[in-house]
Amino acid sequence: MTNKVKEFALTKETAWCPGCGNFGIIRALADALEGLGLRRNEVLYVSGIGQAGKTPHYIEGNVLNTLHGRTLPTATGAKLANSDLTVFAIGGDGDGYAEGGNHFLHAVRKNVNITYLVHDNQVFGLTKGQASPRSDQGMVTGTTPKGVLVESFNPLATAITLNGGFVARSYAGDREHLMRTIQAAVSHEGFALIDILQPCVTFNKINTYQYYRSRVYDLDQEEGYDRTDRKAAWEKTWEWGDKIPIGVFYQVERPTLADQYKEILETPLVKQKPDLQYVEQLIKGFKI
Repeated sequence: MTNKVKEFALTKETAWCPGCGNFGIIRALADALEGLGLRRNEVLYVSGIGQAGKTPHYIEGNVLNTLHGRTLPTATGAKLANSDLTVFAIGGDGDGYAEGGNHFLHAVRKNVNITYLVHDNQVFGLTKGQASPRSDQGMVTGTTPKGVLVESFNPLATAITLNGGFVARSYAGDREHLMRTIQAAVSHEGFALIDILQPCVTFNKINTYQYYRSRVYDLDQEEGYDRTDRKAAWEKTWEWGDKIPIGVFYQVERPTLADQYKEILETPLVKQKPDLQYVEQLIKGFKI
């Protein structure tokens, strides 16, 4: 009896530190895609710069690396050009909420049908642990020797404020929970955010595996929680301390960006016959 070859096999060597939370994330992603029955040619990973941005290099599938903070507009273009693809935008909290903060707001607002995986380790992990928008207030780093002075950015509350279609949080140390959350995000029609609590064993000595293990709890186990209640979901995102909720905070169905372009829904741009008449007219206009 031979073992089945995994469609989304992982490479054996990475540039990540031993014990990095990224290992739990990439394994959960591979399991989720296998469970959904997707083929590697049907999946596109778009990433920026950072340790999280290296994820696509360590798993089978199509890869498009882009600039720091520019993951989401690139992923948006790819999805509009070929709606048959299952598109993942992948990056860290620095890449996505600092350099990419403006793009994050508009991807949520436009409700692009992609899944955004944010490896949230609350520091800039690639460039030696500087403070990120997600660093807790008071956290001491190389760029904040007196501690972070401002309140941590809340991506979940921001997404819910913009009526994000699927707003979730998971934890790299709970592979089963993260796998289920990724599958639910892919199945959702519209923009899906998963902010993933990802321990950085080298530069973040506060938000460790032990820290999260004693605090996280699943919203699905909270009696009476309603993920369609926008106000309650927004308020729940501010629970951070002795208890930290994970799961789907908010989910709503609303038109996606592609719904505004019916011709794309009917036939992906990559399968449409190009109409060159406008290009030809433009070229003629430059002739002397």
